[in-house]
Amino acid sequence: MTITTLIAIFAVAVLLTGTIAGPMGVIQSVDAAKSKGTFTNKINSNKVCGDRLCSEPVTEKKPVEGKKKEQVKSEKKAETAEKAKEVPKKDTKSETMKAAKSVATLKVPKTVTGVLTSVQDPGQGHENHQLAIVLPPSDKVYRGFMTYTASENVQLVALHGPLKDSNVKGQKVWSTDGKTKFGLTFVDKETAAGVWQFSGNAIAIHTKNSEPFTVSYSVTYTENITDGQKVFRKTITSEQDPGVGHETHQLALLLPPREQAYSGHLTFDASEPVQIVTLIGPLTKGEVIGLPSWTTDGKTYYALSLVPTKASGSTQFSGNALALHTMNSEPFTVSYSLVLTK
Repeated sequence: MTITTLIAIFAVAVLLTGTIAGPMGVIQSVDAAKSKGTFTNKINSNKVCGDRLCSEPVTEKKPVEGKKKEQVKSEKKAETAEKAKEVPKKDTKSETMKAAKSVATLKVPKTVTGVLTSVQDPGQGHENHQLAIVLPPSDKVYRGFMTYTASENVQLVALHGPLKDSNVKGQKVWSTDGKTKFGLTFVDKETAAGVWQFSGNAIAIHTKNSEPFTVSYSVTYTENITDGQKVFRKTITSEQDPGVGHETHQLALLLPPREQAYSGHLTFDASEPVQIVTLIGPLTKGEVIGLPSWTTDGKTYYALSLVPTKASGSTQFSGNALALHTMNSEPFTVSYSLVLTK
């Protein structure tokens, strides 16, 4: 073999070695980049599977955060449910009803001022009289006070009703048609000016003259629904007084005895002059020594206020019972409007 042949063989060997060594270096550099410096001879594989070496074990990523969020939500729901159990539910319907009732029972006073000229009284038997209506007939009970000044002496009128025919028993009545009748409270102060407190289904100013009169007035009032608890409009007939020593007297009990004192206003129309009775108590026998008193059994006593008045009138009162009384043995009838303030 010549020198030329040997040189040729050596050159070919060198070229083959370079060709093989080049790709191996590239593979090792790729492995090194993936395995952070660990060569293929260390990890037993030089194949790349996607974003990892095929020799690397496959690890599943656990949705740790997802589980934590679900767990937090579940815990919050459980906590909210426990709090809901601990806190009693409000009865909103009951509270709403109470609030509505409170508003309904709140009476806002109205004030009206004006000047009126009277007209012929439309009531039967009053054709020659004059009447100025301040508050017209209503199914509600007016309660208030009026300041007035007229061109002549006047009478003050309050109506109560309408009345059933069976309730008309001698008291004064007022009617325009003979069918619808009202109890008539007729207060004659014999003055042209004054202040009057009233309760009734209508309020007017009246004279027995045929010539018109003029009156200026200011009236403050509330309108009250008759409920039998704080507002009353009734006609009753008296009975024998049950009080010891009053056996021959007559009594119309308007408000029965109770421990809490009443306070309010009464306007009435009776078939004869009466006395207004107010009881204060109950008291012991020792507490009423020297005082006018009233008792039904000789054990429970009340201090007795007995105020003579006419057959009709209007008054404020305060006490543990209220009645109208006569010292006669015959029954009397009274129509009245009563409004309690307490």
